[in-house]
Amino acid sequence: MLTLHTIRTNPEAVITALAKRNINARPAIESLLALNEQRRRIQTETETLQAEANRLAKEIGGLMRDGRTDEADSVKARTTDIKSQIQGFASELELLEGQEREHLLRLPNMPHDSVPAGKSAEDNVVVSEWSPEWSLAEHAVPHWELTERYKLIDFERGVKVSGAGFPFYTGQGARLQRAMIQFFLDRNTAAGYLEVQPPHFVNAASGYGTGQLPDKDGQMYHVGEDQLYAIPTAEVPVTNMLRDEIVPEADLPVKLTAYSPCFRREAGSYGKDVRGLNRLHQFDKVELVKWTHPDKSFEELELLRGDAERLLQKLDLPYRVLMICAGDIGFSHSKQYDLEVWAGGQKRWLEVSSCSNFTDFQARRAGIRFRPKDGKPEFVHTLNGSGLGLPRVLAAILENNLQPDGTVRVPEALRRWYGKETLSF
Repeated sequence: MLTLHTIRTNPEAVITALAKRNINARPAIESLLALNEQRRRIQTETETLQAEANRLAKEIGGLMRDGRTDEADSVKARTTDIKSQIQGFASELELLEGQEREHLLRLPNMPHDSVPAGKSAEDNVVVSEWSPEWSLAEHAVPHWELTERYKLIDFERGVKVSGAGFPFYTGQGARLQRAMIQFFLDRNTAAGYLEVQPPHFVNAASGYGTGQLPDKDGQMYHVGEDQLYAIPTAEVPVTNMLRDEIVPEADLPVKLTAYSPCFRREAGSYGKDVRGLNRLHQFDKVELVKWTHPDKSFEELELLRGDAERLLQKLDLPYRVLMICAGDIGFSHSKQYDLEVWAGGQKRWLEVSSCSNFTDFQARRAGIRFRPKDGKPEFVHTLNGSGLGLPRVLAAILENNLQPDGTVRVPEALRRWYGKETLSF
């Protein structure tokens, strides 16, 4: 979350930074500063009145000791009036502080200087590409043909039971899904991440802490009776594990990995982007989360990206890395890389991981700090990345590994858990 101090100190710098996102933040910043000025003025008046009330209290005490009760009663009446004014100001201050916070919660993070300008996904920059040694099959077909042909996933019954975007994984499809989860978790823990199993529902404070609320309120499934939200990613509960806590500096970086189902309404999605496994309302994902020292967070971002890339390399999947432009970057993100795999049957790139540095944006909202050896607590920097999102990885495996005889080659990295070299039908 942006701070009032930052905005008050250099509002033009904030406006310029958010303009890089193609956001005209001037009206919001000017409104916020006006609210802040009003609050500060009332706060000053409150403090002046409180000082006067304290002075009068002493005066009353002196008058009472001298037996001057009539004069003391007169001063008491003035004190009562002052206290009434203070109470009125307190209510006004509470309202203004709430309005200030609401303004701040709706302002996105400022993009890092290294983030390219741009308006949409068309302006994202390809950083690198990687391809396995083997050639892609010329006879590749879209994965939804294979899942139907070989009964790997039952989309129709998912629609019957829950609605579109809630598939059943069946038989070898379920087995391969389970193998990927185990592979990702084992690789991540070998890379130094501690595995956790998070809750699948979070309270509103957790959503605000990581920036999904209020920005993505309409994209989250809400259980109104219990005021809980189904998690859109394990990032939300895992990051909030340390909400309102102070971590010893020596413990940084803290690195966690978690598997969870994810739930997203994905309102407005349509067309080719929703075919098969391309876009679901419920899907599985393994997440990587870091809390780091501010001085090392961008270095840690590159390490995080490397951890995610190596998973794709082990799966022999062709992929590319995009640096996301300021117009396409996430609300809470300061810098973001996306990893996209090539789906040979669809002949298109599919995003399977976002690796992001949020700087202190989430930490300020969630109250996550570290204590330096000699000094006051400071806010950590938070990072997260998908390691990896399963549906599109599965789609790419099916499409890129289809053999002429109709079988699908199982990546060697998964055979330990899948138990066979091919999906045979």
